[in-house]
Amino acid sequence: MIAMNYEDIKYEIADRVLTITLHRPDKLNAYTRRMQDELLDAFGRADADDEVRAIVVTGAGRGFCAGADLSAGAATFDYKSRPGSIDEHRDGGGKLTLRIFESKKPVIAAVNGPAVGVGATMQLPMDVRIASSAARFGFVFARRGVVPEACSSWFLPRIVGISRAAEWVYSGRVFDAQEALAAGLVSRVVPPEELLPAAYALAREIAENTSAVSVALSRQMLWRMLGADHPMEAHKIDSKGIYWMGSSPDAAEGIASFKEKRKPRFGMRASSDMPPYYPWWRERPFK
Repeated sequence: MIAMNYEDIKYEIADRVLTITLHRPDKLNAYTRRMQDELLDAFGRADADDEVRAIVVTGAGRGFCAGADLSAGAATFDYKSRPGSIDEHRDGGGKLTLRIFESKKPVIAAVNGPAVGVGATMQLPMDVRIASSAARFGFVFARRGVVPEACSSWFLPRIVGISRAAEWVYSGRVFDAQEALAAGLVSRVVPPEELLPAAYALAREIAENTSAVSVALSRQMLWRMLGADHPMEAHKIDSKGIYWMGSSPDAAEGIASFKEKRKPRFGMRASSDMPPYYPWWRERPFK
């Protein structure tokens, strides 16, 4: 196992799966600026590391993340007293979710307990969310006198639909894992002791059987097409992907391993072997 030192998270690699653990268990893993900076660094590090094929994110102790650390009291969200204007301010949760959105590696949330505020919104750009039956979710911003953050006004309606997103955001109520499952916020609910085994089984299935470049491209194709105005946009990118990958070493290996009834040995690297048309989208600098 490879482990790296952070303070508010743990970063551990085993069997080509990175586990990022939010690690402030005495505070239900409440979100801090340090945690944010460490998470940003961790996702950047993971993208550059070809030994990481999938990422599992979970929380230490009985919570996933209780939201923003409110130890500063009324000043917690008072940005007017800090340097920078309203047009210059960048929401920290949004920095994180945009970084996860850009990830070349699939991200699986293993939601072990309460996940409210940024603890819920940080999960939205993750690809698969698996919940323990002990998990609870809450988009509680209106109950704190603020508004949704972390780009959740874009992500949440795309995942659960506008009506359910509006119900949860306007009321700010906390709801259980079964309600999250019924709405499609999570893909399954398992007993607490089965949560990490289920997440690791999916992560290993990806790591052991798929092309890293195929997954990296597929991840961005799925997410980016959520904002496309016509299926022709998907057709254009699908066509480029099939053209480029169809003659690649990984395509040859994928076919050979299938015909020979063995596990594939893909050699292409997401860090260095992405096609020349990637990225195909227009970058969106913050202005």
